[in-house]
Amino acid sequence: MIPLPSFAVGRAGRRSVLGLLLLSAVAVSAVGMPAAGNATEIAAMPASIQASAVVKHRSVKVDGLDIFYREAGPKGAPVILLLHGFPTSSTMFRNLMPALADRFHLVAPDYPGFGNSSMPASKDFDYTFDNLARVIGGFTEALGLSSYSLYVQDYGAPVGYRLAVNHPNRVRSLIVQNGNAYEEGLREFWDPIRAFWRDRNAKTSKFMIDNLSLNATKWGYTVGTRNPEAISPDTWTVDQYFLDRPGNKEIQLQLFYDYRNNPPKYAEWQDYFRRHQPPTLVVWGKNDPIFPAEGAYPYLRDLKKVEFHLLDTGHFALEEDGDKIAFLIRRFLDGNVR
Repeated sequence: MIPLPSFAVGRAGRRSVLGLLLLSAVAVSAVGMPAAGNATEIAAMPASIQASAVVKHRSVKVDGLDIFYREAGPKGAPVILLLHGFPTSSTMFRNLMPALADRFHLVAPDYPGFGNSSMPASKDFDYTFDNLARVIGGFTEALGLSSYSLYVQDYGAPVGYRLAVNHPNRVRSLIVQNGNAYEEGLREFWDPIRAFWRDRNAKTSKFMIDNLSLNATKWGYTVGTRNPEAISPDTWTVDQYFLDRPGNKEIQLQLFYDYRNNPPKYAEWQDYFRRHQPPTLVVWGKNDPIFPAEGAYPYLRDLKKVEFHLLDTGHFALEEDGDKIAFLIRRFLDGNVR
């Protein structure tokens, strides 16, 4: 068995990342008044850097749907397309985006039925991963995103890898954070979900609906973390607000059921990895029971240019190790994306 690698950030690197996060937070914060010294430092910053750290909140029409997205960073800079997981939305990237926006152009959409995007009823929209990928593909066309690095997490992997297979020449690199593409990554957590796939009935459906509760959402954020008290309750509270909208549980249940169509595509995605060899950064919360570390290792099998890090945290690694991930992304893209 391959030993679990440990992660260490040098003091200077950590200070630089934390300093950037702090400076960005002060520059865009609407709460409180910075001290005089900080105000002087901010005033001395180039206006372009101050502006790039501001995350804009926008929407664009795609096939009649309002697709909400967050955008930050200068136009013309290398693009990072950030694809969120379940049950969250682009809000999962709220801290990462200003930390990278001085040198990268970041775009994070909400899928239909998630966050602030349109939520047509399940009878009016086909909630499948094929269809989510089709809409997000249309979103990239609407914004003119013809070249980008893909950040995928959870649901972001089946959406993003469909985009990559359809347009391999657009993907400059991959950033994989607990985004599965291998059977090894579907362990015992998935047993009751497989039962639901085999026989969708009242009993198996009830189990899936129970996983849309506040306790389940909170568990997804806190399980496997080093310090659960460091995870803001705003995370699961915001996600639960969107899950509890009338009609949303039916939407999520349909996507749970359609997820059965993702494992049969793993071979196609793995073929894409082998044929196109995108430079890849794996930053994986190794304590995640949903997509455990067993699903991270096989990327090393198919990709030749891969940087691999297992982090001592859970499913939503950005909540506890966002500074480390920002540091690693900056270093990785500096070396692989011109």
